[in-house]
Amino acid sequence: MKNYDRYKVGYFPPSTPHNEWVKKDHIEEAPTWCSVDLRDGNQALIVPMSLEEKVEFFKYLVKLGFKEIEVGFPAASETEYHFLRKLVDDDLIPDDVTIQVLTQSRKHIIKKTFDSLVGVKKAIIHLYNSTSLAQREQVFKKEKPEIIKIATDGAKLIKEYAAKYPDTKFSFEYSPESFTGTEVDFAAEICNAVIDIWEPTPENKVIINLPATVEMSMPHVYASQVEYMCETLHNRENVIVSLHPHNDRGTAVADAELGLLAGGDRIEGTLFGNGERTGNVDIVTLAMNLFSHGVDPKLDFSNMPEVVEKYEQYTDMKVHPRQPYGGRLVFAAFSGSHQDAISKGMKWHKDKNLKGWTVPYLLIDPKDVGREYEADVIRINSQSGKGGVAYILEQNFGYSIPLQMREEIGYMVKDISDKEHKELSPAEVYQAFAKEYVNVFDPIDITDAVFRKASDYRSNDGMIAKIEVRIAGDEFQFEAVGNGRLDAISNALKMSPYTFDYKFVTYSEHALSEESDSKAAAYVCIEDSDGNQFWGVGLHEDIILASVNALVSALNRQNRKDHFVE
Repeated sequence: MKNYDRYKVGYFPPSTPHNEWVKKDHIEEAPTWCSVDLRDGNQALIVPMSLEEKVEFFKYLVKLGFKEIEVGFPAASETEYHFLRKLVDDDLIPDDVTIQVLTQSRKHIIKKTFDSLVGVKKAIIHLYNSTSLAQREQVFKKEKPEIIKIATDGAKLIKEYAAKYPDTKFSFEYSPESFTGTEVDFAAEICNAVIDIWEPTPENKVIINLPATVEMSMPHVYASQVEYMCETLHNRENVIVSLHPHNDRGTAVADAELGLLAGGDRIEGTLFGNGERTGNVDIVTLAMNLFSHGVDPKLDFSNMPEVVEKYEQYTDMKVHPRQPYGGRLVFAAFSGSHQDAISKGMKWHKDKNLKGWTVPYLLIDPKDVGREYEADVIRINSQSGKGGVAYILEQNFGYSIPLQMREEIGYMVKDISDKEHKELSPAEVYQAFAKEYVNVFDPIDITDAVFRKASDYRSNDGMIAKIEVRIAGDEFQFEAVGNGRLDAISNALKMSPYTFDYKFVTYSEHALSEESDSKAAAYVCIEDSDGNQFWGVGLHEDIILASVNALVSALNRQNRKDHFVE
């Protein structure tokens, strides 16, 4: 590709190795979450949210369990100022929720920021200024001492103004914006200068936020930078190290997870990764990744369809169908081998009454995020297999398809999907199955059947069947004996003027679920002299008549192919 040589790495890893984080294999507890949907997410929208939408979104973030929510830049926008005031004046901020506001290091902006917070019980004042080499050289044209002074002047002003509002519990946060493009020793120097001014205590800790404002490196480099900062920051025990990754290289989630392993305590992100350019880190994915490892994420995504719906409503953005955990297709299995493994795995868990989750191909139980197996997991198209179709018929309609029959039904359904070039819904799968196999009464239809025992003084074995039957439009009555009801029916049919070439291969039956009006299903397979097999399914409130219907269905499917032999 042309022009590749215009680019080089723009990040600054520590001069010595800082990779103790590699010794850990997973995150053991949830970080502190801070939603920046209403600030970073909102500013990235083509049409920013209205005041009403922001209020409703705020309420929903609270419902999800966020305890820290960045509500905007109140000194920079009248809309955000009024939004904050509405939250305060209408008493919409729960006592256990802390709002966060962003400010630059300018006196009039800091003053207006504090004005906007009058009456707030708890708030985080988030101070930032850009520190990267590119910004210093190209934008601000300032040396390092001048950049440090911007940060420290702001820190002093914030401390002074906070003292004027004793009724509000303020926490302070500082971000060396564009941290990933900043020399790590300089980032530590400027952060330490701010920490020394704010003088954190165990009761009032300071937040140092390390933003991947532009994601510039592989995740392990960011983790090493975070570890370096955690080891270098003053008063570390009273400092909360916060991470704010963006997704320019597509690895924001990895940045966040490795950054937490490296010592991070807190994550700033958005639902589904909304935000500037390629977005902020996706908190849904991060939280659910913890959940998949048995760690309580301290956020409630148990109704993921609702989360998706609300997100799309407030942002006018769409969640990609393959978005981890939230996309409509993320639990879907179309492949036949996948469907078979999933259905067997779920049956194994059910039979053994297992609490732990280890079903093949499914990282978590879809039901834990409000998804349904029937509609979301086993999906039927031309790539599906016998197991998937059988699962749909069992889970949705109560049919326990015999193993020997599944392949035939699977091919039939796949052929329909292939020819129509579409996915088949469970209802369409059932419609195809029922039309082909269930209670097929043409050209043979047994309209009545009466049974009585066949017995004499030496035995009480066998049954006599008296049937009324319509065959190709002609009406007949026959009576015959057999070793059971179905055998007697078969023998009676063979008394007709038509030649029926078949033998029984297998028979099974079961009751359908209560939702199916307590009907019974029977399955009959017959085989002709050439070895061709034909399945039929019977459905009836009476199990005996269900078996009769199954035999008739099998015969009709056979003779639909071969016609009658007189």
